[in-house]
Amino acid sequence: MTFIPAGPALAAAALLLIGFSVGVCGAFFGVGGAFIATPALNVLGFPLAYAIGTDLAHMAGKAAVAALRHRRMGHVDLRAAALLALGTIPGVRLGSAAILTLEKAGRTDVYVRTVYILLLLVLGTLMLRGTRRKAQEGGADRPKVTAGPRIPPMICLPRSGIRSVSAWVVIGIGLVTGFLAGFLGVGGGFIRMPALLYVLHMPVRVAVGTDLVEVVFSGAYGGYLYGRSGHVDLTAALIMLVGAALGSQIGAVATQYVESVRIRRLFAFTIFGTGTSVAMKQMHWNVPAMVTLFGLGLTMTATIIYRLVRSLRSQPVADTGS
Repeated sequence: MTFIPAGPALAAAALLLIGFSVGVCGAFFGVGGAFIATPALNVLGFPLAYAIGTDLAHMAGKAAVAALRHRRMGHVDLRAAALLALGTIPGVRLGSAAILTLEKAGRTDVYVRTVYILLLLVLGTLMLRGTRRKAQEGGADRPKVTAGPRIPPMICLPRSGIRSVSAWVVIGIGLVTGFLAGFLGVGGGFIRMPALLYVLHMPVRVAVGTDLVEVVFSGAYGGYLYGRSGHVDLTAALIMLVGAALGSQIGAVATQYVESVRIRRLFAFTIFGTGTSVAMKQMHWNVPAMVTLFGLGLTMTATIIYRLVRSLRSQPVADTGS
């Protein structure tokens, strides 16, 4: 906790809060949650290279907890996850090499924040448009033949209801999102999730679980690469993981009880809010950026927990009488 300008108790509390919020939101949205956590660490005082490395290290453990929970609920397409991993590993290596090169040139902050802002704004817009269209269609997830080039080998992903897709399309998604994982310090999930939904046409809950499996790969490998160059604060990563382990359980269970259209809408607003806080940080509005980011995380976490509790209360009580 060398970088946080606060006492040890306050620093630990802030990291626990980040971990818990990212755990809930990450398991619920099917992402590593690093598109919130990396900017949060940077706002707290971590240089971007350290924020990226530290978050990747904590992300692998957190995603593993959430992925196991989703696997038990039947929300993981292992065949798709294996193909995605073939692209993820080399992508992460390329992304981490790029960020370490930029750090030597002293240009890390401006490039990473600019890419963050542009990606988050574009993705937030696409997710909102997709949400409106899905709502007009009645919110149903229909199995489809996936869009994209029909380059052999063509494969079937029955767990996802996908009749035919080029294996190269799936691997390509892994490569691009792996690069972003290494470059931005994210699991790649906030890009991979829209790709799984709108390119592969996966059902939302299967996309959530499958993406979390990929976050384990990208987080573990990315954390190793950054740790090897001395850009990981293990103490901070472990404290965040404690909060994330609990939050991941709550977020994973919530996907069982909240409608898929609502998941997409919450994801879109979370992306917009994070992009706004990163823009504030770029303009050196540090306090507003911190308030926006922490307020966003707490609001999304509280909303997910509230909807989960309300849904559980509305479930019919089983008759246990003889």
